[in-house]
Amino acid sequence: MSNAYRTMASPVGELTLVANERGLAAVLWENDDPMRVRLEPRAEAVEHDVLDEAVRQLGEYFAGRRKAFDLPLDFKGTDFQKSVWAALLTIPFGETRSYADIAIQIGKPSACRAVGAANGRNPISIIAPCHRVVGANGALTGFAGGLQAKQYLLGLEGGLFATI
Repeated sequence: MSNAYRTMASPVGELTLVANERGLAAVLWENDDPMRVRLEPRAEAVEHDVLDEAVRQLGEYFAGRRKAFDLPLDFKGTDFQKSVWAALLTIPFGETRSYADIAIQIGKPSACRAVGAANGRNPISIIAPCHRVVGANGALTGFAGGLQAKQYLLGLEGGLFATI
């Protein structure tokens, strides 16, 4: 299965969107570590229905006109990672959850650190809102896009968040 990609400008830097026949496989940050999300080789796509729709929906999100995404997603990871990423999709716009909250939600209450590691490897940033996960004390913690991007996204959503 081949991956297609397209880049788009955003208020948090250039994003690289990657999709295949099954759906959106990644939203990568401008200076993303290439080892964070490993994908098959990809070719730039001029026309791709999923990428077209992802660009449109992300544009609406950044313009403050979209609170939820409606895209086919193709997560690649372990079963545990997929359970964490599925939990991310349940966090409402403008709200946050702690790593402990996610661990409890997936039935692994002692797996806070593993949840943090899976959250850090979330391949579909923004759409699977890993930016909505904060420390137990509400502090912003590590984020693949950088803490300023996390703070921006939470501010865009009007959620409560701590300063960096």
